[in-house]
Amino acid sequence: MVIAETFNGLVGRYTEDTALIEKLWTELAGYYSEKGRHYHNLDHLNALLGQILSQKDRVKDLDAILFALYYHDAVHRVSRKDNEERSALLAHKRLGVLKLQKDRIEVCKKHILATKAHEFSDNADTNLFTDADLSILGQDWDTYRDYAEKIRREYSIYPDLVYNPGRKKVLEHLLQMEKIYKTDPFFAKFEHQARLNLRKELTALI
Repeated sequence: MVIAETFNGLVGRYTEDTALIEKLWTELAGYYSEKGRHYHNLDHLNALLGQILSQKDRVKDLDAILFALYYHDAVHRVSRKDNEERSALLAHKRLGVLKLQKDRIEVCKKHILATKAHEFSDNADTNLFTDADLSILGQDWDTYRDYAEKIRREYSIYPDLVYNPGRKKVLEHLLQMEKIYKTDPFFAKFEHQARLNLRKELTALI
């Protein structure tokens, strides 16, 4: 799997300990393969990797973004509201083991925490990372509908009476943004279709 090979190459730039590399990947693969992960799984990471690599020439610190990619949804509990914070903490611990520079670890954590609200950042790499994370919103309707259905399945512990208002709040938050996508390439490619998709799902929830 490309996502595993890329991770091994990434971590291999910071350690020659193959057992550690394997241990870190096994841990991550375990997180993203947990039961109930219908969308926030390894397929999501693969898609996100493709989006980021397509814009790698615009990135200032590719490794920091890649580490953020791997850890940003590691902790995903539908009953909690601090998944991003817990994922960032996990990244902090594991990147510390790899002895990354402290400021680089902080940048990685900043990328992860930004996926909580996807607001505009003063860090261009953060904007590109969150844009890539939201790229699913601007796909064709059938692809978007499949994504929305997978999200609903992830939150299947909640009845429609609870889920729908929460989902509406998320969709409305995105639609109220001046720009969903903060970088020019993602805006040009996905903004229009994303708004069509979001409105269509929102209408179905009302």
